[in-house]
Amino acid sequence: MNKCLIILIIFLTISLTASELKIKASQFNADENKGISIFQGNVNIKKGSDELNATKVTVFTNKKHQPTKFIAVGNVSFYIMTKQGAIYRGKAERAIYMPLIKEYHFFKNVHLTQVDEKKEIIGEEVVLKTTEGKAYAKGATKEPVIMIFKMSSQEEQK
Repeated sequence: MNKCLIILIIFLTISLTASELKIKASQFNADENKGISIFQGNVNIKKGSDELNATKVTVFTNKKHQPTKFIAVGNVSFYIMTKQGAIYRGKAERAIYMPLIKEYHFFKNVHLTQVDEKKEIIGEEVVLKTTEGKAYAKGATKEPVIMIFKMSSQEEQK
């Protein structure tokens, strides 16, 4: 367990950018040789204003122990701010985050709300590119993508 604690401390002290990456979980296992860390049980990840929660998160790191990919499964929920300042909140069954390109991929029963614009996307796969401020969505074979715009009463009267 001492070795795991040392690996966790090293992992957490290496940041993706200037902001701190903080991971909390009930359990932690790591294989330094493979560059894989697994966090389980009420996983909470915070970096700057972004937050990701899940039942299990697997973190893949490069040889310099820097995270290259996060895979979150089970009760995934998130709060994300793009480079342009747009705020997204939502949930999905599975998420993949690639920090080097700052891109999120959400899968299965995705509900993504752009809080500041009052827009909602519901689909089976949604991609959010945080540096570009773009979102893409796909529906399932038998289910379309649903986009909901909340309109003010003044616009409805026109």
